[in-house]
Amino acid sequence: MLIGLVALVAPPLVLSARPAAAAPPPVSRAAPYLTLGWGNPPDPSTVMAATGVRGFTLAFMLSGKGCSPEWDGNRPLLGGSDAASIAAIRAAGGDVSVSFGGWSGRKLGTVCKSPAALAGAYESVIDAYGLHAIDIDIEHGEFTKAATRLRVVTALRQVQVDDPSVEITLTFGTTPTGPDAHGRSLLADAASVGLLPYAWTIMPFDFGVPETDMGATSVAAAEGLHADLMAAYGVDSATAYAHMGISSMNGVTDESDETVSVADYQTILAYATANHLARVTFWMLDRDRSCPSGTAPGNSCSGIAQTPWEFTSLTAGYTG
Repeated sequence: MLIGLVALVAPPLVLSARPAAAAPPPVSRAAPYLTLGWGNPPDPSTVMAATGVRGFTLAFMLSGKGCSPEWDGNRPLLGGSDAASIAAIRAAGGDVSVSFGGWSGRKLGTVCKSPAALAGAYESVIDAYGLHAIDIDIEHGEFTKAATRLRVVTALRQVQVDDPSVEITLTFGTTPTGPDAHGRSLLADAASVGLLPYAWTIMPFDFGVPETDMGATSVAAAEGLHADLMAAYGVDSATAYAHMGISSMNGVTDESDETVSVADYQTILAYATANHLARVTFWMLDRDRSCPSGTAPGNSCSGIAQTPWEFTSLTAGYTG
């Protein structure tokens, strides 16, 4: 069944045929990443009340036993604390996107050996939670191996065909000027199988070269993505922007010469607002607070002077 997908041409994404005022806002548009199984995660309901944020991107869904999804590859899909947290977020008026992949762990895109099997793994999570959105954070071997990249986008096209209402975001690394060769190949593969995600989202950090103005550099990288999207899909400027996203990192990154300040993030938000990007997010909510004295920045604090949940509050105000 999937072989025939290569002949499809991706149509412009239509979120809803109803008037804009009646359509619910996209889950993915302003949903910071949140990890629940490690570090020092905050209570989502508390953050919702403090910031007004209503969406979270929960990370990460990995391979448990073979082509079978589990939280971080070691916690059950249902019946555990993750499922309870999703229920609590929804009870408080919010919703979640589940993110598959990330840098570490066994990726479903690698372990599931066919597009059909991989689509089935994605859909098992969608069905388990009645999800309206999923994110594929495609990194490491999933991103750098050509056969795996193609398997991922072909599986996602099947998910899109089976349920067009599910928002699909693909999140991947970038150079300071836009996607690298792997990223451009990912775009081309997706276009070839007819996959047009809700948002192609770049991660403009951890560049490996000195960068001191992370706001301006993030905008430059996004402009590179914009050009590549127009080329890959043959769409106009506004359509390309409407399928773009930026996933920043709050505070000190993994590179000693990179720091995303609050002002940098405001630059990103201003650019996103001016161009009506589909998605703005950051890695991660767990870090969205200053570090206690004597504590190094990491998974639980940002390493910069900031108010608690400052990046989350800014993200919550993003309306596209």
